Amino acid sequence: MPIEVFMPALSPTMETGTLAKWLVKEGDSVSSGDVIAEIETDKATMEVESIDEGTVGKILVAEGAEEVPVGQLIAVLLEEGEDAGALADVGEGGGAPAPAPEPVQQAAPTPAKTNGGTAPAAPVAADGDRVKASPLARRIAKQMGLDLSALKGSGPHGRIVKRDLESVEPTLAAAAAAAAPTPAAAAAPGPAPEYAPPEGVPFEEVKLPGMRKVIARRMTESKQTVPHFYLTIECAIDALLAQRKQLNAKLEAQGVKLSVNDFVIRASALALKQVPAANVQYAGDTMYRFERQDISVAVAVENGLVTPVIRDAGSKGLATISQEMKDLAAKARDGKLMPEDYQGGTFSISNLGMYGIREFGAVINPPQGAILAVGAGEQRPVIKEGAVAVATMMSCTLAVDHRALDGAIGAQFLAAFKTLIEDPMMMLV
Repeated sequence: MPIEVFMPALSPTMETGTLAKWLVKEGDSVSSGDVIAEIETDKATMEVESIDEGTVGKILVAEGAEEVPVGQLIAVLLEEGEDAGALADVGEGGGAPAPAPEPVQQAAPTPAKTNGGTAPAAPVAADGDRVKASPLARRIAKQMGLDLSALKGSGPHGRIVKRDLESVEPTLAAAAAAAAPTPAAAAAPGPAPEYAPPEGVPFEEVKLPGMRKVIARRMTESKQTVPHFYLTIECAIDALLAQRKQLNAKLEAQGVKLSVNDFVIRASALALKQVPAANVQYAGDTMYRFERQDISVAVAVENGLVTPVIRDAGSKGLATISQEMKDLAAKARDGKLMPEDYQGGTFSISNLGMYGIREFGAVINPPQGAILAVGAGEQRPVIKEGAVAVATMMSCTLAVDHRALDGAIGAQFLAAFKTLIEDPMMMLV
């Protein structure tokens, strides 16, 4: 019997992917574990291995196809002794959802240990079973005021995905929204306007890659639904630069070279330890206060940026942070990040200092509560003990979700961060 190969779910939130490249062709023999294709998600290009052995009988999805749904049939393998006649019943262009188990979901964040209770329960269908829906579908349904238990999912194992909500009759959506209006529904972002190019101006039409589409959607959502406010602080980094030079001389034999960004990551994590109220995530009528500092760090790649995560940065030394960051940045630029490399994160850092940017405000990366924008270190005149002096100063701007943090908490975090940056010996204890 032919072996069906389906579009895999490479992350818990993946609904579609781009079949970037086939590494086999029809007629090739494959063994279990052989890499047969490369799939592009919104964050990385990942290799797909065959779980069975056989001969590639038919490729159903062409190389370069975009937005291929998870669970769609993409190829068929023939077992030993089978010929092309066994493919007679195989449909063109895809098939039923894969019978493979759903992707493993990440553990839900644990709420703070207060009397605030736990996170709201997931929707339940009429038969008592938990409604299966992707996180994106849940968010859209909440904005539309729809009851997910009344919908039928077309994803793997009946999972409700985005396209199921797009197919809902507008009248049903309007009636549901009118019956149960919510703040989220009122704040739901509308479609972006589409503008024609100026008449007579030569141009090239560039199709947006998947990553750019996701960035556009998420950043629009962030600015339209998250109330941002910004706090800026100036940090003198002369002591940090001197300490970095000394440490790099001692660590050279180990192949370690610390960057200013490594100190920024370490200082941010320690500041979050000192001010845990800043290490939070807004979640409707509850809030998650995290006990670990998982720092997402923005890395520029072709077509956009990704934010690999330094896990538990508050318990790691500078050398460990430096090595992990180098490894993650290299994987990001090569498009080889795995979902566990970039998913999660409780706080973000975006550093444009290496590009000469003095100061900027970053957009919060939902669902996180804050992001720190770091500018370039540059020599400026300052007043010290009543006299003008020269110091190397670095501007840092904290963008804060006002639903989760107030100005005083943001200021406390920045004060703790500034103390650590200006006295880097405190990061070594």
